Amino acid sequence: MENLWAAWRRDFILGPKEKGCVFCERPKMKTDRENLLLYRGRKVFVIMNKYPYNGGHLLIVPYSHKGDITKLTRPESDALFDLTRKSVAILKKAMPADGFNIGMNLGAVSGAGIAEHLHIHVVPRFRGDTSFITVFGQVKVQSISMFEIYDMLKPGFSRLKGKF
Repeated sequence: MENLWAAWRRDFILGPKEKGCVFCERPKMKTDRENLLLYRGRKVFVIMNKYPYNGGHLLIVPYSHKGDITKLTRPESDALFDLTRKSVAILKKAMPADGFNIGMNLGAVSGAGIAEHLHIHVVPRFRGDTSFITVFGQVKVQSISMFEIYDMLKPGFSRLKGKF
């Protein structure tokens, strides 16, 4: 079996864990930029992944603390998918993404790092974003800082005005 290394996620895996649920705690804070929180809706919010697979990696998260997708209400699931769709449109406009990976890991055995609070990953993909340095050097090159990406995306999310 071949291994694909993602050494840049080491801090997430081995670093100290926060007390409580990060997805419940971040929206309570008023420091959106510092917490990479891009959008606050009525049922769901958007936050950038602190340990992204690619620049612009977003998480679409319901406010309700549920790890089981079957426990979402219809308004929650509608808002979750609608905001995912809008997030892709905002990313397309702000960044030159060539494609996207969109998905959920439900349960720890499926790879969910935060299994108790479901969320959707939206990962912009760029032609050549997995190069020799990523595969052989175990290094992920991020060309744009997290806060620069935040500033690129924020205007698009600000236009949504709490709709979802």
